[in-house]
Amino acid sequence: MAATTAGPSSGGARPAGHDTVRALLRTVDTKRRRRDRTMTVLMYVAFGVAVLPLVSLLWTVVSRGIGRFDVAFLTHSMRGVFGGMDAGGVYHAILGTVIVTLGAAIISVPIGVLAAIYLVEYGPGHRLARAVTFFVDVMTGIPSIVAGLFAYALFVLFFGPGVHFGLMGSVALSVLMVPVVVRSTEEMLKLVPNELREAAYALGVPKWLTIVKVVLRTAVAGITTGIMLAVSRVVGETAPLLLTVGVADSINGNPFEGRMMTLPVYVYRQFSSGLVPCNNPNVACIPTINYDRAWSAALTLILIVMLLNLVARLVSRIFAPKLRG
Repeated sequence: MAATTAGPSSGGARPAGHDTVRALLRTVDTKRRRRDRTMTVLMYVAFGVAVLPLVSLLWTVVSRGIGRFDVAFLTHSMRGVFGGMDAGGVYHAILGTVIVTLGAAIISVPIGVLAAIYLVEYGPGHRLARAVTFFVDVMTGIPSIVAGLFAYALFVLFFGPGVHFGLMGSVALSVLMVPVVVRSTEEMLKLVPNELREAAYALGVPKWLTIVKVVLRTAVAGITTGIMLAVSRVVGETAPLLLTVGVADSINGNPFEGRMMTLPVYVYRQFSSGLVPCNNPNVACIPTINYDRAWSAALTLILIVMLLNLVARLVSRIFAPKLRG
């Protein structure tokens, strides 16, 4: 017969091991709370360690670049500027960055989206799809300088050595953009429920029309975000643009002729120029003018990337309510 003990409040009998079980549960609960608090503290510490470099970077760029960041800096080029003159701006570099990046997006987005559609909707189980996936993975790890060399070698075959113009930079950046667009679009298409496809097929809708009207419309917010992330990834590339687009001090809005300046190359060129020797006291000269322009151009580039991310979020908010409704 099991041993029992008298309950202090109820006066009834209960098993002798009841108190032992309660004590064990309290011990387990204490250990769980202790582990939960420890992991919470570790996550906060990891978050702080991850955010600290970002905050430090933003603070450094803003504090050093805000001095020359004004309307004149954004609306003037470097044409006719030399030495330590308190002049010059970044307008030609902004224009070049927008044109080159837009060209890369025009090349990369259709290729990347169509490749992702093939991999998700038509390619499962096919040998070609496995080969495409393999090459996309390889392209993801290609160094940017290799993409620049590829674009330069490609255009040299048709136009001869020493050629530089904006379209070459767009092709180089598209090599870096395509795998990002393919991967992001592929993951978004996989998130679309198969029930939506099956419902469209049950109504007699062709597969291509189902993809256009149902699958892509459902995943358009995520696809747009992935495209914006791909653009943000390449907009700051310097090495391929140095090889393909070159440098220029004047404004050039034609991507098919002549060298162009871009923001990353502008920052590199200004910062590598170093201090200006101001030996003549009778001439207005700022020794650190090149560094000041470089930091202000870096701030401009960060603001452009932030604007792209805000556009991606806006597109997601516009399309998401329609899909839920």
